Amino acid sequence: MPVSPQAYRPAAKLLDLGPDLWDPVRAADFPQTVLRYRNDRAAAEVGLSDLTDDEWLRHFGRFEPLPGTLPEPLALRYHGHQFRVYNPDIGDGRGFTFAQMHDASERLMDLGTKGSGQTPYSRFGDGRLTLKGGVREILATEMLEALNVPTSRTLSLIETGEALERGDEPSPTRSAVMVRLSHGHIRIGTFQRLAYYQDEANMRRLVDYVLRELYREEPGEEPALRLLDFVIDRTARLAARYMAAGFVHGVLNSDNINVIGESFDYGPWRFAPSWDVQFTAAYFDHAGLYAFGRQPEAIHWDLFQLAGSLRLLTESDPLIALLEQFGPRFQGYVAEALLWRLGLKPRGEAEDRALVQSLERALRDSGVELHRFFHDAFARPLPERYGEDWSEFRTLAAAYESRKRRGAFFDGEPCGMLIDEVEAIWAPIAETDDWSRLHAKVEQVRAMGEALR
Repeated sequence: MPVSPQAYRPAAKLLDLGPDLWDPVRAADFPQTVLRYRNDRAAAEVGLSDLTDDEWLRHFGRFEPLPGTLPEPLALRYHGHQFRVYNPDIGDGRGFTFAQMHDASERLMDLGTKGSGQTPYSRFGDGRLTLKGGVREILATEMLEALNVPTSRTLSLIETGEALERGDEPSPTRSAVMVRLSHGHIRIGTFQRLAYYQDEANMRRLVDYVLRELYREEPGEEPALRLLDFVIDRTARLAARYMAAGFVHGVLNSDNINVIGESFDYGPWRFAPSWDVQFTAAYFDHAGLYAFGRQPEAIHWDLFQLAGSLRLLTESDPLIALLEQFGPRFQGYVAEALLWRLGLKPRGEAEDRALVQSLERALRDSGVELHRFFHDAFARPLPERYGEDWSEFRTLAAAYESRKRRGAFFDGEPCGMLIDEVEAIWAPIAETDDWSRLHAKVEQVRAMGEALR
C-alpha cells in the first residue's frame, strides 16, 4: 500500500476501551465493487490519497485492513432515545468502525461505514445501503462542509451489485457501501448504554477516552463535568451552524449526536427553502419534533440524556448548572454563524444580536429563498430589490465591515441544495448511469466553499 509515512499515521485507540464497548464483525461479501466516488481531498488529510483504484476497492469495498490500525471491523454498542422513546436494542446495525488514524493536526479520525452488512444489532434489517442513499450523503456532507458546519465527510461510495427492496423508494433499487471520515463515532447513546447497565468502570474509561483522544484534554478533576462542558459547547455550535446553513438533519435522536459536536449519519435530511421554523425533513416526523426551528431544542434535550447518564459519576447540581449554559452559548454561536455566512465581521454581542434578530424577522416575513438571499447579501449592501421587509436589517448591516471581498463566484447563480435538485441529480444515475450532474454539483459546492471561506 503506497502511503507516505509522513502523512499516514495509523492508530487503534478504540481497542483501549475494551470489548465491552464493541463487537468484532465481518463485512458482507458483495457480488461486485464498482467505484462511484472517491474523495481524494479528504483522503489526503489522512494519507490515503495515493491509493490506486484497485487498492481503494480492496480496502473500502472488501475491507482488507489498512496497515497499523484496527485488525478487524468493530460494531459499536450503544442505546438511545429515538423520537424521545428509549431503545436499548440498537447499536451499529449496518456499519462499523473500520480504521483509525491521525490527521496532520494530530486529531484522531475514524473511518466508519454504512451499508457494510449485518451486525449483532441489525435486528430485522439487511445491513445494506441504497445507492441513492449514498449519493444523498455525498451531497449533504459536501454542502455542509462548504457552509462551515462541522460534519463527517463522505470518503468513498462503491456500488455493490445487489437489488434492494425499500418501502420509501422505487424497488428493487441499487445497493452501495459507503465510508465516512469522521472525528470519532462516540455518541450520547454510547454513554446511555453504560448508564443503563450501571457500568461505572467502563463509564469512567469512556469519559477519559473522549477527553484524551477526541478533545485532547487531560481528564483532571471532575472529568464528567469537563466532558459535559465540552459537549455542550460543541453541540451548541453545531445547532447554530445548522440554522445558519438552513439545514434540517431530520433525525436528531440521542444515538445520532456525536459527543465531539460533528454532524453525521444523514438519512431524511433537507435544506429549508425559506426561514420556516416548522419545516421538517422526515416524512415520518408527524409532530415536527425535529423541525428546522426545533433543532436547538432537540439537541439540548439530548444533552439532558447525556447529563443523566453522567450522574453515574458525579452529582446532579453541577450537571444541571452546565446544561443551563446551552442557550446563551447557542445564541452567541448563531450570531457568529450568520455573520460568517453574510461575510461580515462581528461588532459586539448587543449589536450582533440585534442584527440577527432583524435578519430572522425579515427572512421569516419575506419568505425569500435562503440560499439566494445569502448569495445576494454576501459581503455587500443588500440589493435594492429587497423591499420594505428589509429596511431595518439594511440599516443595521450598514455599520458592519466585510470579512472578505466578494469573489467571481458571486457573479454566477447561487448554489443551493433543495430537494428538487437532489432528485434531478439522482435521476440520470438511475436511468442511464450518468454521474456527470453529481460531479458537477460537487465542483460547484466546493467553489462556493472556497468563496465563503
